[in-house]
Amino acid sequence: MKSGVFTVLFSEKSFEEMLDYVKEAGVEAVEIGTGGYPGNAHCDIDALLEDEGLRGEYLKKVHDRGLTLSAFSCHGNPIDPNEDFAKESFDLMIKTIKLAGMMNVPVVNGFSGTAGDHDGAKFPNWPVAPWPNEYGDILKWQWEEKLIPCWKKIGEEAERHNVKIGIELHGGFLVHSPHTMLKLREATSPAIGANLDPSHLWWQGIDPVAAIKILGKAGALHYFHAKDTYIDQDNVNMYGLMDMQPYSEVQTRAWSFRSVGCGHSMKEWSDMISALRTYGYDYVVSIEHEDPIMSIDEGFQRAVNNVNSVLIREEPAEMWWV
Repeated sequence: MKSGVFTVLFSEKSFEEMLDYVKEAGVEAVEIGTGGYPGNAHCDIDALLEDEGLRGEYLKKVHDRGLTLSAFSCHGNPIDPNEDFAKESFDLMIKTIKLAGMMNVPVVNGFSGTAGDHDGAKFPNWPVAPWPNEYGDILKWQWEEKLIPCWKKIGEEAERHNVKIGIELHGGFLVHSPHTMLKLREATSPAIGANLDPSHLWWQGIDPVAAIKILGKAGALHYFHAKDTYIDQDNVNMYGLMDMQPYSEVQTRAWSFRSVGCGHSMKEWSDMISALRTYGYDYVVSIEHEDPIMSIDEGFQRAVNNVNSVLIREEPAEMWWV
């Protein structure tokens, strides 16, 4: 395994400055944003698609520092009821898959998206209960008419370019759990799997180790984001886990994202790393830093140190004791 970082948190640095910084911090891989919600500060995707020489120069800057380009990420909403944004998100995903294929980057990460509740809707609608019955009807329509047709097309493109898709299991989007991940994969393409971020599982009440086992057994674990979540039970008792307070309201929120090791013990993080190895994932553990009470530098370095302390880097030895 290798430690990595989703580099959008360093968008104010130039590409070269960012690479030097993360290398010095102690990671071995970079995940680059190509657009969507996190932006594209370090990737001019149109220029790279058009110029083979530029692609070579880009990769050389990464490899000369002993780093790996582990994934491209384009987090948008390809089934948004805003047709312009949906098309922008879909087109960006297709472009990113093509670029990944050209540059031998094995994974493209993104969100599944959420549709509206009918063709004339203005905003996404995320049903979270089967009753009243119209909620279930909305969810069925969203999957059959919007989600599956969209991701069949994306899956076909991914297969064409020999690229895996890592959909982040994220509340607010239709794919947010192991079940919804496997349901979409079965209906579309084996190229589609999970970008498992335990921070989004914890606040949904899902055990990340169990999720790793479920997805790993299905061959559907394509990427892993390292981010923690602190659950404040006193605030859960007031607001519940479906807490709509702004992330900045740390004192009263039911849960907040934290740097690795600041929400759950390093024993739990070690258990996740062991489960990843056991169930077939031996790739990059990519740090995503969104801690509201730490600086970028401190929170990122804390995560690097903690991730590096539990990674399993070498191949297992023969069982000399049996």
